[in-house]
Amino acid sequence: MATETLAKRQWALPRIGIRVPDTLARIVKYVLYRGVALFVTVVIGVYLTVLIANMGGYLDTIRISQIREQIGASILGDPALQTLSANELRANIDERVAIEMRRLNLDQPFFLRSINYLTDALTLNLGRAEFLSSNSGSRQVRLVLLERIPPTLLLSATANLSLFFTAIFAALFLSRRYGSFLDRLVIAMAPSSSVPAWFYGIFLILIFASVLHILPFGGMVDVPPPESMPQYVASLLKHMILPVGALIFHSIFVGIYNWRTFFLIYSSEDYVEMAKAKGLTSGAIERRYILRPTLPPIVTSFAFTLIYLWQGAIILETVFAWPGLGRLLYQAISSFDVPVIVGNVVLLAYLLVTSVFLLDIVYALLDPRVKVGGERRP
Repeated sequence: MATETLAKRQWALPRIGIRVPDTLARIVKYVLYRGVALFVTVVIGVYLTVLIANMGGYLDTIRISQIREQIGASILGDPALQTLSANELRANIDERVAIEMRRLNLDQPFFLRSINYLTDALTLNLGRAEFLSSNSGSRQVRLVLLERIPPTLLLSATANLSLFFTAIFAALFLSRRYGSFLDRLVIAMAPSSSVPAWFYGIFLILIFASVLHILPFGGMVDVPPPESMPQYVASLLKHMILPVGALIFHSIFVGIYNWRTFFLIYSSEDYVEMAKAKGLTSGAIERRYILRPTLPPIVTSFAFTLIYLWQGAIILETVFAWPGLGRLLYQAISSFDVPVIVGNVVLLAYLLVTSVFLLDIVYALLDPRVKVGGERRP
């Protein structure tokens, strides 16, 4: 018996020595392939954003017209230049317009400048905003974005994380009570999620701020901000109630309904019925036979929930005057501030790609059916 075991080990060692490098090579190849594919996706997405934000180059025509109008108004309002003839005034205006165009690189073809925009965006050289600025007065896009990230994270994290875990546990609860009153109520309320969150926000403002006068209309804190930290936190929480409530009410029912249906599918499997026949408790069945096989989709949903934390709700933040990334993007689009628009999209694109890349690796660890390097894992 010992000799036979030793022989098996001796035969196994060469196989391990060959298999491990091959597996590592496939994993490295897979990681490089996914990395290149995701990077190409980011490049295409950012370049399309540059084209759309610049209206395919038509925005240059608008800028040149604005520059000419501003310079013409300043020259005509200068008493020292009013004695010049019409031709001299026109030549003076053209000269100053040409100088300003060279300063803004508007004298270059749009295609060349779009490539420069793309290169700067991918290297996070976001430059200066054209119209918007931070609270400190800086026009550096990096500083403008960094200033708006904490409010968005605070609002989105509170709403989305509460929504995610509430939907998971409520769906597990309803999956054990199929056909109950609460189950039918969730099914009936699921279509309410087709209404956008900002629409619920308007009604919440109308009821609790305008009629009842118990909650503020918007903003992040009271004006002027409280000086002590406990009062500041209390004011912040009070201002968060309505926007967080609007976000949760918008998605809670459809989230519970989707997960409840998903859990019901796994609850009807044969191995679950076998576990029930063995006398396992409902908690043990949920942990071993329902939650475990549904772990990859749950991880995927949670990963995209983390991405949404950075995205911000454009219209909702505008309705509640919440100083986050969503409201910043709305202001940038309204004022055609291209550097801020591109910077916002680049930030989200890099976060999305990083999350998807890490998600692929986590999937390969959680689900043995995932193919790595073109071969199905055993």
